[in-house]
Amino acid sequence: MRTILITGPGGSGRTTVAAATALRAAREGSRTLLLSADRTDTPGAVLGTETGAAPVEARPGLTVWRPDAAAGFRQDLADFQARAASVLDLLGASRLDAEEVTPLPGAEELTFLRALRDAALSEHHDLLVVDLPALPEALALLALPEELRRYLRRLLPPERQAARALRPVLGRLAGVPMPADWLYETAARWDTELAAVEAVLNDRHTAVRLVAEPGPAGAAALRTARLGLALRGLRPEALIANRTLPDAATGPWLAGLRAQQQEAVEEWRGTYDVHPVPHLGRDPHGPDDLTALPVPAVEPASAPVEWTVADRIAEDGVLVWHIPLPGAIREELDLIRRGDELVITTGPFRRIVPLPSALRRCTVSGAGLREGELRVRFAPDPGLWPAAAR
Repeated sequence: MRTILITGPGGSGRTTVAAATALRAAREGSRTLLLSADRTDTPGAVLGTETGAAPVEARPGLTVWRPDAAAGFRQDLADFQARAASVLDLLGASRLDAEEVTPLPGAEELTFLRALRDAALSEHHDLLVVDLPALPEALALLALPEELRRYLRRLLPPERQAARALRPVLGRLAGVPMPADWLYETAARWDTELAAVEAVLNDRHTAVRLVAEPGPAGAAALRTARLGLALRGLRPEALIANRTLPDAATGPWLAGLRAQQQEAVEEWRGTYDVHPVPHLGRDPHGPDDLTALPVPAVEPASAPVEWTVADRIAEDGVLVWHIPLPGAIREELDLIRRGDELVITTGPFRRIVPLPSALRRCTVSGAGLREGELRVRFAPDPGLWPAAAR
């Protein structure tokens, strides 16, 4: 399945563009699912139909789904209480009824990620269009699966499960149930679910489309977004310059705004595949208005951003890790080697990435930022590198 992730600054019209993209794909014959993270029924308002927590067929070939975070959280809590029943009874804890449960911070994001995984694995659709939150929230959401998996591995290392055979014996000796089994089972289940979401985001058929109104605010938001996406190995395949004014716009106010938009669009063309979408003079509503928006068609997936390790440079025998970071500023870039991981901080973003196996046997000998690419140099450690490979 092809997956298109759509986001942009708040108020840029990303939900409208997502709905128009999904509707065009459905009319061209793709069985399309529009998955929205919007808390309100904005997709339904744009499409002219009501949507909800369950998938709804809004138009022939087009299904819309807005997951309910509250319902998902209540179900997760009920499942947890059922699995931990013996421990809760031992502690004398009172059970929570579904009616008294409200979602905790983070529940909405986890519910949406689970829905993204389920939607991407569906065999009933050819295309998944994801209406992500506004850019800051979207970038945090895209980083969440990898970060949570790292936390789980640090807090509950899989290798410690080797001793789980002893826990039933300890439980019988102590006369109480041991919670470690269900704890590790829950962690393993979460890790599997998060890994499935990561697989969707890293799939070569997954692409990002950005939506922004041409202007200074949109340009500033895109510069930050481009860097945050690159750090996650994602590259926008298209930029929709939304609500552009027509050339016929007259009057000093409209002419000045149109000139500002044209300047921004021309600047963006040097970086993105830009698709201007004109202002309709009203808020789009219904299939006819969405069809009038010239959003780009869904094409085969473009090449993802590659983080590559070059061969050893002949003159000094080092390995070089090439990390694309377009828009990064040298003064805002920081690197820390921590064991078998590299901590990369650039601007407001940070990512902790495991080193490839070859680089774990090396020491960092330097780094440089050149033409939007971070190049980290690694020298083989004589104590760890096989003699035949040196």
